[in-house]
Amino acid sequence: QVQLVESGGGLVQAGASLRLSCAASGRRFSSYAMGWFRQAPGLERVFVAAINRGSTSTSYADSVKGRFTISRDNAKNMVYLQMNALKPEDTAVYYCAADMTMGWVTPREKDEYDYWGQGTQVTVSS
Repeated sequence: QVQLVESGGGLVQAGASLRLSCAASGRRFSSYAMGWFRQAPGLERVFVAAINRGSTSTSYADSVKGRFTISRDNAKNMVYLQMNALKPEDTAVYYCAADMTMGWVTPREKDEYDYWGQGTQVTVSS
């Protein structure tokens, strides 16, 4: 069983930055691929970013490429999402997810992930 707890969300103005954190339980964190997804009201949960187990590969949605950066610290069981130049369309609940079976890749599909956090709200005002 893996537990994921997100933090760092909040209300900011357009152009600001936020860093989301995800704390993971479990002794095998360093073997998981990790991802961030987001869900806006009335819309499906969509892929934002992913990082493989050794931080040698990352993947981003086109909508956040160049503005968001995913990283991880395996010694601390943490994964981060640095979000810069935030836009109102970035407003959503952001979820951290863990893929226990494909740690060497950067999964982009929800169904590839095994565990999810409870989410953290990010609101960007114009």
